[in-house]
Amino acid sequence: MEDKIESTLAYYNQKRKGILEAVNASSHLTAEQIIDYGEEMSILEYKITALEVAKEN
Repeated sequence: MEDKIESTLAYYNQKRKGILEAVNASSHLTAEQIIDYGEEMSILEYKITALEVAKEN
């Protein structure tokens, strides 16, 4: 089970990194794009936190 949690954490962290890079690389994002990225990031952060808690238990 620990391996599945680790691989899922690695996947979500990679997705988070991709979002951050996309936002930081663009200076012409619309408000809607920023909101969409923020919503995606919020979901990822929630999932990452839940997986880290599961990993500790």
